Amino acid sequence: MPKVDLLNKEGKKVGNIELSDEIFNVEVNEDVMHEVVLNYLANQRQGTQSTKTRSEVTGGGKKPWKQKGTGRARQGSIRAPQWIKGGIALGPKPRSYKYTLNKKVKRLALKSALTTKVLENKLIVLDSLDFDEIKTKNMATILENLKVEKALVVLAEKNVNVQASTRNIPNVKSALVNTINTYDILKYDTFVVTKDAVEKIEEVYA
Repeated sequence: MPKVDLLNKEGKKVGNIELSDEIFNVEVNEDVMHEVVLNYLANQRQGTQSTKTRSEVTGGGKKPWKQKGTGRARQGSIRAPQWIKGGIALGPKPRSYKYTLNKKVKRLALKSALTTKVLENKLIVLDSLDFDEIKTKNMATILENLKVEKALVVLAEKNVNVQASTRNIPNVKSALVNTINTYDILKYDTFVVTKDAVEKIEEVYA
């Protein structure tokens, strides 16, 4: 079992914590992580881009000139794609980019991402994380003590004071155990998690 330091809000070591091999010490599968990240990004796309076809642009009910005798190429409508202000041929239309992946694939990718953070010494476990009030400075001070700048802060349960205090700090995001995903774990340099959140991760994703 991998063992990491247990730190307090001041960034000082107060003990050790053993992590589950089943979650934090698996064989890293980069292909699966890549596949899941692509799936996540595709599912975030709105797919609202749209262009007008020749049937949707204005004008063009009349043939521009007669078929023969003018010396020019025959034309049937000024709405054809080759005309200025004509319709777009084969342009994008609203569509959904979403597709699904097997749950086992997503879970393997998540475990691989968590294992990567452990191997890179980018996983920090806090003994507790709670504030009496919403104050960005409180969270900024803790991150400064931990010497991290770009971090994903994971909590076991909803905590308005901590989540709201994190919201306005650039390159820092808070998340709950049941909302973490491979993309966010890999995107942020450091994975900061509370001790009770580690226990819940091992329980939920085992």
